[in-house]
Amino acid sequence: MENISRDSQPATQAMDYTLLGGEHLERGKRLFTTGLVLLAAALGYLGYTANTENSLHVFQGLLILTLSVLPGLLWAKTGGSRFPVFETIMLLCANSYALPLLNVREQMADYSDEVITRSGWLVVLYVICANVVYRVTRGDPGRGSFWTESLLSPGIERSVIYGLPVSALYVGISVFTDWIPPALGSVLRAVFFGLSILCTFISAQRWGRGELTQGEKSLFVCSLVPQMIFMSVGLVLIGAISQVGIALLGYLSGGKRIPWVVMLVTFAILAVLHTGKSRMREKYWEGELPQPGLTQLADYYGEWFEYGLQKAEEKKAASRRLLERTSLMHILCLIGSYTPQRQDYLYGSTYRHVLPQLIPRFFWPEKPKSHIATYELSIYYGIQREEDTETTTIAFGLLAEAYANFGLFGAILLGTFWGFTLKKLQIWSTFSPMLSFAGLMMVLLTAWAFNSELTMAAWISSFQQALVVVLGVPFLIKNLLGGN
Repeated sequence: MENISRDSQPATQAMDYTLLGGEHLERGKRLFTTGLVLLAAALGYLGYTANTENSLHVFQGLLILTLSVLPGLLWAKTGGSRFPVFETIMLLCANSYALPLLNVREQMADYSDEVITRSGWLVVLYVICANVVYRVTRGDPGRGSFWTESLLSPGIERSVIYGLPVSALYVGISVFTDWIPPALGSVLRAVFFGLSILCTFISAQRWGRGELTQGEKSLFVCSLVPQMIFMSVGLVLIGAISQVGIALLGYLSGGKRIPWVVMLVTFAILAVLHTGKSRMREKYWEGELPQPGLTQLADYYGEWFEYGLQKAEEKKAASRRLLERTSLMHILCLIGSYTPQRQDYLYGSTYRHVLPQLIPRFFWPEKPKSHIATYELSIYYGIQREEDTETTTIAFGLLAEAYANFGLFGAILLGTFWGFTLKKLQIWSTFSPMLSFAGLMMVLLTAWAFNSELTMAAWISSFQQALVVVLGVPFLIKNLLGGN
């Protein structure tokens, strides 16, 4: 983001919400240096250990990795937005495309070197286009009430952390009891999901800025850890992974410091759980065993860890299995091998589902499912039959969808869209209070950056639903209770 002087801040704003200058800028420069050293080390290590004999694929993987990390490095060095949405979306390309290209070869064994090479250049084109458009886009901070007026009193931000134990309590009740009426289930799930995202990000960012007391830090940890445990009892880890990602991103954006111990320990735990997940699903899902109760969690997770560690020893490192879970490169290769040689481009067919998803289901009960575009791609490319889509959803990702519709031009359009839109939003929200409409929207958008496996219709639909809740609840509090 371009540097904006403090003198340009609206006169009505009581607090400087920028993160430019002073101690924060110094920490950012140290983070930039650390990131640069780590990138150089990663490039050397991955280049040396790459699991491919094709030197061009090694070059592509290292180039994608560099271009994916570059926005984050520049964000650290120059100050940047409190809401690193663009930087997160780009960084995820490293996991989704660069690392699989270098090391996860099993998933792409059925594709020729030509297909893999073409897919690699597609990712390079996409990331370069996004980076260039992002760097050249300019603008001024937002001035309207949407951008500058807080929905709630300033003291409320300090009280947001107390929403975490409330959210954890709700998750526990929903998982281990039948107290919640089915008619209220979906509504409460949306409300508390939005509450959890906001409280986690805002509190983690305050921790990064050094504003939390020791008691508040303890409350944060003692609320977040049980919530992640409860969320993963059903042997689905994506909720817990997203939650910890939001917390780490909030801390990093608030303090420009990397919580190394927490990050490494958390990654190791999630990697082991992911490795043992298939064995646990065989036993509990296919064996139709009941979900454990609250008092059985210790034995349940002990068994899960045991399976994870066994499989890691027998087959491959747990981190490799977690990498496979986040890979989208093999899907890109699949679509690239079919299009346009055997099947024509879709010419925007899946994007026609985006606008209808914005219509509330209350007004259109028969509205297609949010994953309708995903199902269309699965059927079109022969991955699934129509009846299979009722039980399984394939992760395609936005880039594969763009290529399926418009080829190379689709990658350019998608990169341009992210670069321009997210840069504008970050600039407009420069002086936005955290609890303004704009601030809350940007927090949610930062969280949604992790949903890289969705198609555009599903991404927009889920974001809109969460946005209604996240903006609606504070609006009601402000108008019904005065926001004090």
